Amino acid sequence: MDQHIAHIALVVNDYDEAIHFYTEKLNFHIVEDTVLSETKRWVIIAPRGSGTCHLLLAKASNEEQHIRIGNQTGGRVFLFLYTDNFKRDYENLKANGVTIVREPAHEEYGTVAVFTDLYGNLWDLIEPVRKDKIVQN
Repeated sequence: MDQHIAHIALVVNDYDEAIHFYTEKLNFHIVEDTVLSETKRWVIIAPRGSGTCHLLLAKASNEEQHIRIGNQTGGRVFLFLYTDNFKRDYENLKANGVTIVREPAHEEYGTVAVFTDLYGNLWDLIEPVRKDKIVQN
């Protein structure tokens, strides 16, 4: 059996403002941007070097969806962005004016900081501990 998560829907207020934030502030790239109707697009973005899981930007179309923008998980961290260079990406976040909610910390699983996207969703930026660097006693 071969299964994988292909896309995670992220409810947004506006396609273009979300594309701008993710591509300009986080350096993501557009995988696809297809117009489906006058009000709906199929917009998929991903971090550079990403595997098969991407974000599907889903524009809120009713009041119930609008109230979920920025709080899809009830205030918990929603998405986890792994990096191979924490310092580079953390400095990029700060240089681009991204709000840092929790400063970097070194945890047993790696280095982590929490930031918000343009809507207030919480993200972890994580550089995981490389297993080949763990020293066995």
